[in-house]
Amino acid sequence: MTGAVLLALLPVVILTALGMVLRHSRFLEDAFWPQAERLAYFVLLPCLFFHGLATAQLEALPVRELALTLILSTLAVAALVVAARPLMKLEGPAFTSVFQGSVRFNNYVGVTLAAGLFGAKGIALAAICNAAIVPTVNILCVLVFARYGSARLTRAGLLRQLVTNPLVVGSLGGITFQMLGLGIPAGVEPAMRALGAASLPLGLLCIGAALEFRSVRHWMGPVASSSAMKFLAMPIVTLLVATALGLKGPALTTALLFQALPTASSAYILARQLGGDAALMAGITATQTVLAFAAIPLVLIGLGTVVQP
Repeated sequence: MTGAVLLALLPVVILTALGMVLRHSRFLEDAFWPQAERLAYFVLLPCLFFHGLATAQLEALPVRELALTLILSTLAVAALVVAARPLMKLEGPAFTSVFQGSVRFNNYVGVTLAAGLFGAKGIALAAICNAAIVPTVNILCVLVFARYGSARLTRAGLLRQLVTNPLVVGSLGGITFQMLGLGIPAGVEPAMRALGAASLPLGLLCIGAALEFRSVRHWMGPVASSSAMKFLAMPIVTLLVATALGLKGPALTTALLFQALPTASSAYILARQLGGDAALMAGITATQTVLAFAAIPLVLIGLGTVVQP
C-alpha cells in the first residue's frame, strides 16, 4: 500500500512543481494561467465527471455507502467548524476562508491519485465522490458566504451559484445518463474522454502556478485551524462514519483520500466573488497543498491499517 500511494502521488508532485517552474520562469505569460484554469474548471473537468459517471459500471460499487459516508462526514466537520468559530476570534470574511479550507477539496489531485491507485475503477469511485461532495460542499460554502461574507447574496444569487456550478452540472448529467441507461453517442464519447483526460495534467499545472506563500506568515492561526480540520478531523470522522456503514476496500481508501485532499484553488476565486478574505484563502491553499504531500500518505497508510482485519 505504501509504495502504491507514493507512486500515485509522484506525478502530482512533478506536475505541480512544473507548474510553479513555468509560472516563475515566465515561460508562459501570466495571462495564460487564469484562462487555463477557466478551461479546466468549466469544460475539461465536467467532461471527466460526466464521462466517468455515465460509463461507469456502478452496480459493482458501493455507491450508497460511499456517498453517505462522504456527505455525512462533510456535514459533521462543517458543523464542527461553525461551532468552533467563537474560539477563532475571526471576522466574518476571514472565517469563510477557514471554512472553505476545512471542507473544500482539490478534484484534480483526488482523481489523479484514485486513477493511479485503482485504474478505471478508481476513476469511477472518484466520480461518485465528486457527485456526492461537490454539491454538498458548494451548498455549504455558499450558505456560509451568505451568512459571514462581506457581499450579501440574495436568494436568487444563492440558487444561481448552486445550479450553474460546472462540476455539479457535469456530475448530475452523468448520473442522469447512468440512471436512464443512455449511452454517450459513438462520435462524441472519444472526444469527451480525451477532454476529461486533459483536465488532470492541466489542472495540476495550474495548481503549481497558483501557489502563493507570501500571506501565510500573517495568518498562522487560521491556516493552522483549517489544516487541522482538513487533515485530522475530516479523515477521522470519515473513518468513523465509513466503519458504521460497513464501507471497506478500495471504496474506503478513496473516501479517505478525498477527505484528506487540500483545498482547491477555486476557493480563492469564490472568496473574491462572494466577499471572503482572498489573501487568507491564498495562504491556506498554498500551505495545504504542500502539507498534503505528507498528509495524504499518512492518512491512507495510517488510517488504512486501523480497519484492516
